[in-house]
Amino acid sequence: MIVAAIATTVYVARTRTTPFQFNLQAVTAPAPKTFDHFDFSNYWLATHGQPNLVIHGQAAYLVDLDARQVLWARDSETSRAPASLTKLITAMVAVDDAGSLDHVVEVTTEATKVVPSVMGLTAGERLTLRNLLFGLFLDSGNDAAEALATGIVPRDRFIRQMNQKAKSIGLTASHFVTPSGLDAPGHGMSAHDLAHTAAYLDTYYPDLAAIAGTKDIAITATATHKAFYPHNLNRLLWTYPGATGLKTGLTDSAGGCMLATATRDGRHLIAVVLNATLHSTDDAITLLNYGFSLHSVSAFGPWVTSPN
Repeated sequence: MIVAAIATTVYVARTRTTPFQFNLQAVTAPAPKTFDHFDFSNYWLATHGQPNLVIHGQAAYLVDLDARQVLWARDSETSRAPASLTKLITAMVAVDDAGSLDHVVEVTTEATKVVPSVMGLTAGERLTLRNLLFGLFLDSGNDAAEALATGIVPRDRFIRQMNQKAKSIGLTASHFVTPSGLDAPGHGMSAHDLAHTAAYLDTYYPDLAAIAGTKDIAITATATHKAFYPHNLNRLLWTYPGATGLKTGLTDSAGGCMLATATRDGRHLIAVVLNATLHSTDDAITLLNYGFSLHSVSAFGPWVTSPN
């Protein structure tokens, strides 16, 4: 079956009259689809292989979003503890449920009992969904995740919706038990599913992508909540040219995790690194550097024979 799949991919690529284009244009996001496969082709790997990059992560995945090509992969289909990378699904489900970033959510007592990474919420505070999402993405607030999971619909329903969301967008190696990503039996995602999730969020939830790419923000106090000052834990936003997001994660079972997105010269790359404690950011940089080193003038097909 694998040989047949590669043969089919090669045939399509060689008979294709229009090359894979890397043009990333600023356009209005399309209406969300219930199911978008985001079928990343293995054509590049099948015809060019991959270099022996120094990657510490037990699983890693690099894709070009616009060409939908896999550029580097290691154990991309195994479900692993994803730590706070879970929060991408949490954010999308919360937006689906609330219907507006201005929807006001009251913080439950349950939400304030999670540790260690928190936004600093107090039970009874009332914040907009937008402000909770800043705490979710920038601070990686587990309390923000629980506030979203308990303040819009009942928590058990929210968890069911997370799993329904995963199935509806085509994730095949993901199952959710918590909204925060804290370690729990049966909670996992694959590197492939995480790249798929990032692609889906970037395409159909541009407001969430913009929040995830924010470095710092001051949330002023109101009559219903104190002031907050979320600070993004993703250091690539300060140090890596073209970095746009997306999320870091760390738990005992997951180790250090990174889901990094970056754009240069109209090319949009997604790098996933799982279980690379102390090396997840460096691994992501190595992958992104390799991806951007590849030929990117106009096309990505069988006529591209070597990197620059």
